[in-house]
Amino acid sequence: MNPLSSPGPAAVTFSPVVPVLTYERVVEQIEQAIVGGEVHPGQRLPSERELMVQFSVSRSTIREALRVLQAQGLIASRPGGRGGAEILAPSPDVLGRSFSTMARVASLSLSQLVQFRIVLESSACQLAAALRTDEQVATMGEAIAVMEAEVVNGSESFNRADLDFHATVWAASQNDLLQICGQAVSGSILKLMDDRMGRATDKSRAMTDSLERDQAIFAAIVAGDSTRAGNCARNAIATYFSEYLDECGAHGLQALGAVID
Repeated sequence: MNPLSSPGPAAVTFSPVVPVLTYERVVEQIEQAIVGGEVHPGQRLPSERELMVQFSVSRSTIREALRVLQAQGLIASRPGGRGGAEILAPSPDVLGRSFSTMARVASLSLSQLVQFRIVLESSACQLAAALRTDEQVATMGEAIAVMEAEVVNGSESFNRADLDFHATVWAASQNDLLQICGQAVSGSILKLMDDRMGRATDKSRAMTDSLERDQAIFAAIVAGDSTRAGNCARNAIATYFSEYLDECGAHGLQALGAVID
């Protein structure tokens, strides 16, 4: 090869350039400010007029950017007070809507949601067993006591106590991301199961089973046994949902180490 000859063109393919709308640039900068901690939950953005000046854009551009940020659950319009929209704390509602949407368009199956919940909740219980505070243990115990008292009556108090117990377990994990994702996927499963589960024919039996599973998780957390706490949560979820899954879905639960009673 002649060293003075020019090399041929490189074998690379470029993608078409996608134009970015002005409001998307505004969204990006505000998102970065929130994620980077420059602004915090509870604080307000500058007013629309001030944002127009800072970004050198029109009012319609600012309003479209704020609409997108509000749809993402990052901000909320609050009447009164000085300044613009309020920065919101991370919420499971936003993730929950995303999970629910994906489930409705068949991007996520019930099996996938249940598997994800097992991963999250078993991890939360393991962490709770190691990191829970005395106050959180007391709150869990109070919830269990209410469930024990109401299991025969079948009242709403039982269901509320059940929710309170699990909410405290999530909080006791001391992991905000686990808590947000766990609550989101749990809510999505409930929405997806509404049309499939109906009402239990034997409500007393169903509540007794739920109580026994929560008691097992609670005992493991009190004992500080992370492995047992994780296993109890894993098996409880797998057993509860196994009859609604196909063979492949049930096999997936077993692959995660869940034992179906």
